[in-house]
Amino acid sequence: VQLQASGGGLVQAGGSLRLSCATSGRTFSGHSVGWFRQAPGKEREFVAVINWSGGNTITAGSVKGRFAIDKDNAKSTVHLQMNSLKPEDTAAYFCAARVGGALSSQYLYDYWGQGTQVTVSS
Repeated sequence: VQLQASGGGLVQAGGSLRLSCATSGRTFSGHSVGWFRQAPGKEREFVAVINWSGGNTITAGSVKGRFAIDKDNAKSTVHLQMNSLKPEDTAAYFCAARVGGALSSQYLYDYWGQGTQVTVSS
C-alpha cells in the first residue's frame, strides 16, 4: 500500500487545516488508516485512526474535540480535519496503514507515507 499525505501548511493559532492521505493502486479495504505526528526532538505520537470497513475511530485525548478523522470511499482517501489549532500541534504529520482493526500503536502499522508539515504560529 502506497500512501500519499498532503494538506499541511502554516496556520495561525485557532485556525484549521485538513490533511489528506490517499492510496494509489489499491483501496484501503481491510485496512485501518492512522495519523501520527512528530515534533522536533520528540517521539512520534498517535493522533487518530479509522477502520476503513467498519468506520470506527480512535482519537488521542490531546486532540479530541478539535481533530476528527473521516474517509472518502469514492476517492480512497482518509482525512484529518484539524480545528482550533495550537502551537503545540506543530509537527510533521504522517499517515500509516495496517491490515486489520484500528489501533493506536505505531509499531503495529506496516505502511507509512511521507510526512506533511503542519506549523501553527502563535
